[in-house]
Amino acid sequence: MSSKLRLLISSWLLLGVAFAQQTGGVYTPGQFQTTNPYYLLPNPFYFEGRIDWNLLKITQLSNAWDYLQRGIHHQDDLGDTTNAIADYQTALSMNSLQNNTCQIVTSASLVNGVLPSTLNPAPCIFTLRLRLGYLLQQTNPAQAISLFQEVVKIDPLKLGINSLIGETYVVEAQQTTDPTAQQQAYTNAIQAYQAELALSPVTPLTISLTGDQANNAHVHWALSQIYQALGQPSNAVSELQLYLLATQWHSDVYPWRITLANTLIKTLSARAH
Repeated sequence: MSSKLRLLISSWLLLGVAFAQQTGGVYTPGQFQTTNPYYLLPNPFYFEGRIDWNLLKITQLSNAWDYLQRGIHHQDDLGDTTNAIADYQTALSMNSLQNNTCQIVTSASLVNGVLPSTLNPAPCIFTLRLRLGYLLQQTNPAQAISLFQEVVKIDPLKLGINSLIGETYVVEAQQTTDPTAQQQAYTNAIQAYQAELALSPVTPLTISLTGDQANNAHVHWALSQIYQALGQPSNAVSELQLYLLATQWHSDVYPWRITLANTLIKTLSARAH
């Protein structure tokens, strides 16, 4: 599948080229809530954003998208994460790769170069997986990682997902008392963060255009923390130096880290020697 096609499909999703009714795993547009202007109809993708629950006026939940929207309502409007998780889990059971009730759309899904008006099974919803994974990060990091990995399969070019995977592996490492499992979790986290960096590579061309020599201060900071936990001061210093380069162009939502990074570089450099 070409990068251009993946970007095009991702754009359709993000722009909300809407969704259709899912009945028995088949997309059949226009058969539900057809008089409601807030219930979007065009095929073939689910609308991946949020629509205010009171505007949808859904009287009977019948598909994965309905449960996703009610879950968002529970999570965002009511602060009720318990019922949000329950709705997301129900939605996932109706939009699942494991039970073949959803599919990842690739070039193989095209018919004569065009997406068909009906997709069977329906496309997999990445917003569902992102929200559920985020809520499960602390209580069930393994499932959260699995959900984030499915998002990568759905949209390989989507930024921030590999960072979420890395972040969740760190949670796994911090929660285990098994040194071997902890080492493996940190190793997996490093690989995930490196995959995030690979999506926005620093090249001579990008440097000439932007001046940015590192990119992604958040990832370099996170990697420095992992290397410190692993007792690898030299690697931690390298990541902190990249972090400082990146903050020259992107700053940091926590500016105190810049001062801390300079202090840590001195401390860790002395330790490395």
